Amino acid sequence: MTSDNTDRLTRLEMLVTEQEKIIDDLSGQVAEQWKVIEAMRRKLDALTDRFLVLEEQTAPDIPVTKPPHY
Repeated sequence: MTSDNTDRLTRLEMLVTEQEKIIDDLSGQVAEQWKVIEAMRRKLDALTDRFLVLEEQTAPDIPVTKPPHY
């Protein structure tokens, strides 16, 4: 191999190594964000359930009747 080819191969190997590290870092960040999203989804579901219970408790018992113009 010539010196140019050796240098080129070395640069490519360094680039691949850097990209592997970046991909691993991004994968870790995505995993952490997924945990946060799942926790937020559980909280939203719990809040939705609480809201629906409160809404049912405070809803007045209005009888269903026909309006006066019928």
